[in-house]
Amino acid sequence: MVEEIEFIINKCPVGLIIFNHKMDIIERNRKASMFLNRFELPEEITTISKRMFDAVEREKLSELFPGEIYITKKLEGSASNWIFRLYIQEKSNPLVYLLIFEETISNKLDMSGIRQRFRLTRREADILRRVIDGSKNTEIAEELEISEQTVKDHLSNIYLKTGAENRMALMRNLVYSPDNQFFLPL
Repeated sequence: MVEEIEFIINKCPVGLIIFNHKMDIIERNRKASMFLNRFELPEEITTISKRMFDAVEREKLSELFPGEIYITKKLEGSASNWIFRLYIQEKSNPLVYLLIFEETISNKLDMSGIRQRFRLTRREADILRRVIDGSKNTEIAEELEISEQTVKDHLSNIYLKTGAENRMALMRNLVYSPDNQFFLPL
């Protein structure tokens, strides 16, 4: 059962970090490790986590934190907004669970429609999604656990199928098209 849980956590599309009351990271999944390799956690995470631990100790968690705790932040070096969601497990030795989500451009596009229109394979669509979101070939390779050359090969196929010469043309055709045909309705 532990092996299955580890598989699910590490394949999870969001980052997960678990802190103890000393703010030591006691566990993190693969996505969180990738995040921490690129960025630092916002200071607000530490501040709010400490306040949550204090509220649990004083038995006032539901009074001081009656709703869900979200922080949305634009991080330096990222084109996306990041959403941080905090939870605390109330017990004798409480833990804070931090979920990290990236608000991406591809989430606003009809990727299924793009895939069908250009007859992309599932893997090509996976790579296209990451290209649209601004990932570099090395980051895509690491996340998908494939070689960088395989990413390049898939990109060549995507360029052929979409009629784009490079990443910029691809973005222009799919994201910045005048008719916005690929954007999902709000």
